[in-house]
Amino acid sequence: MALDFADLCAKEKKTYLNSSVFGGFAAYLLEFAQKNNNQELEDLAIRYERSAPKDRPQLLEQIEELSAFLPKLATNNEALKELNPETVSPLNTPIAYLKGIGTKRAALLKRLEINTIGDLLFFFPRAYEDRREITPIAHLAFGEVGQVRGIVLESELLRPRPHLVVISALLRDEQGSYIRAVWFNQSYLLNKLIKGVEIVVRGKVEARYRGELQIAVADFEFVTKDFKAAIVPIYRLTDKLSQKILRASIKIAWEKYGGDIPELIPSEIRQKRGLIGRGEAVYNMHFPENYEQQEEARRSLAYEELLLLQLAVQSNRYQDLTPAVCHNNKKSKEEEFFAALPFELTEAQKRAIREIYADMVSKRVMARLLQGDVGSGKTIVAAAALHKAACGGYQGVLMAPTEILAEQHYNFLEPFLRQFGINTALLTGSVKGSTRRRVLEAVACGEVGVLVGTHALIQQGVKFHDLGLTITDEQHRFGVMQRVQLSAKGAAPDVLVMTATPIPRSLSLTLYGDLQLSVLDELPPGRKPVRTYAVGYDYEERIYKFLAKQMAAGGQVFVVCPLVEESEKLDLASASELFEKLRNLYSGYKVGLLHGRMKAAEKQAVMEAFRDGELNLLVSTTVIEVGIDIPGATVMLVRDAERFGLAQLHQLRGRVGRGSGEAFCILLHNAKGQIARERMKIMASTNDGFLLAEEDLRLRGPGEFFGVRQHGLPEFRVASLYLDSLLLNAAREDAELLLKSGSQIEALQAEMVKKFKYLN
Repeated sequence: MALDFADLCAKEKKTYLNSSVFGGFAAYLLEFAQKNNNQELEDLAIRYERSAPKDRPQLLEQIEELSAFLPKLATNNEALKELNPETVSPLNTPIAYLKGIGTKRAALLKRLEINTIGDLLFFFPRAYEDRREITPIAHLAFGEVGQVRGIVLESELLRPRPHLVVISALLRDEQGSYIRAVWFNQSYLLNKLIKGVEIVVRGKVEARYRGELQIAVADFEFVTKDFKAAIVPIYRLTDKLSQKILRASIKIAWEKYGGDIPELIPSEIRQKRGLIGRGEAVYNMHFPENYEQQEEARRSLAYEELLLLQLAVQSNRYQDLTPAVCHNNKKSKEEEFFAALPFELTEAQKRAIREIYADMVSKRVMARLLQGDVGSGKTIVAAAALHKAACGGYQGVLMAPTEILAEQHYNFLEPFLRQFGINTALLTGSVKGSTRRRVLEAVACGEVGVLVGTHALIQQGVKFHDLGLTITDEQHRFGVMQRVQLSAKGAAPDVLVMTATPIPRSLSLTLYGDLQLSVLDELPPGRKPVRTYAVGYDYEERIYKFLAKQMAAGGQVFVVCPLVEESEKLDLASASELFEKLRNLYSGYKVGLLHGRMKAAEKQAVMEAFRDGELNLLVSTTVIEVGIDIPGATVMLVRDAERFGLAQLHQLRGRVGRGSGEAFCILLHNAKGQIARERMKIMASTNDGFLLAEEDLRLRGPGEFFGVRQHGLPEFRVASLYLDSLLLNAAREDAELLLKSGSQIEALQAEMVKKFKYLN
């Protein structure tokens, strides 16, 4: 029931104790004001909270004057719903109420996604500095970061140029060595850096004139009677927000609200897994006495994150108990399919098909992930599943992320399945008008047994006669909801998702924890590994001569670069510029251009020309990364290869070597950092996609494995899918037990919905 502001004000007038609403009248008012961008009301709310009861009547009168406008805003605003004391936590108090924050600093904290007291307490350090480790000034080295403790001998304020203020202080340590410490644009420090004051400073050691060294101060602390050499947290910051302000605010928040942090994990699980309490873990993340204590806290909070995630992922299993469709179990139909194959299946393909067939004839809906390396033969496994569904009288659908890949699947499946009397149709965004209407009518009446397409398949107008199987190719390119929408086209169709991106086990559990796993871990016989070379740009001219030789011998060449236009930040050759350069260089050959900003029809025309051999060389961005099959392609040249992850480079390499001849992948790079150089070295050393996936996760972390915050991959505060793989397995086991028992799970489920609702 919505509350009227007049009623709230009348209740508040009885006491002026900020108690007419659970959690505080002012906090309630501030939340409403912020949601509706009412700055005047926001200021009044903050003043009301900070005022003594005797000063509040005048403020309440001003609030009442605004109440004539507020009911109109209240009709559609959740902030004006009756608050339930059981669900409202002090941790939801707006951050502006915290002592020393106010509206201006609250706006800065909002940039860091800190809106409430709880957000602040769970905003953990990105690193730590050990103030117990002091470097003697005499041992400081140029270019290194050092931490020194010394007495201020003198200080001065300098203005070397307009808008730049430098505070310089001469320090002497207990060994008698001297160094200048400098601060930039912090003029207030001049009155504090007085002679005789002791201070600890940390920063980069730089060179001054005459060869002297100075330290550019990044952080400092005065040595007072309360000073304690300790491990100091370092937080992610934003403009006009310092480490000192953030540390002090977190300390104040902990002292007032730390006791309100609820426990989520049942005590039996905490005891079994050796975890500390949630409140203790939060405290030790911000104020650890030693690194062992901090790691114990991190481990406990990481487990909580992983448990919540596993509850979100696995809950689908225990919610959907719909009986499965009953697929045909006739062995003669299966034998008919295998007899029609023009090649021998690998043992991995046979195993995967057996697992899929077993799921399709079971009483439960199939939910399976088919994971295979580049060129391992997933399409024929999908064809086996579609054939079985169609032979049982059900329809099958295959959804691909791009029109190019969807058409490629269709071109294989249509003639192959036609020999069994199964009609296959294609539905993409490019299929329009009367052709589209005919396809939709044929699908709706059951005339079409297999439908292949893109996102167009999940549109409202697509209706199936009796959908029994959904297959999603390159599943990580789709959101989870798109997979659900496709399945919703039938009563309870079996679900098969496929990916050619080898995924480390830890990520498989995260992204596809609700799916059983089939792995294609071997390539078809006769497939030669692609020879890979990682070289610098001093080899560029030699490479161009090599490409000319390959084209003269009848081979086709991919040249990939990461940008389409000039970038001020990255000195990378754009695809458009490179296209012009190579078209002039190889005037006797046909050179094409493919990039993400082209229209779908233009992309399609270019890829068809390349596939049909009308183009010798294709300059492209990574739009060709997924699934494109060009048997005549023998060379993949990737420019600025250090800008790509291992998984992405492996996908690009998989576009060549699909014929019987020898193929090459050349990684042209400017790798300077250790990780970038290591990636190049690993790529050149192995063709094993699963090994590369594990290395990619180790080197770059899960946040970048599929792209920055892409495709539903969660952002963790403390957990690492690579470092915490054992914790992830434990969390998976415990989540399964909790979901089966259904006990002691309410608080966890509430937090799960808040944190990972998009996974369900």
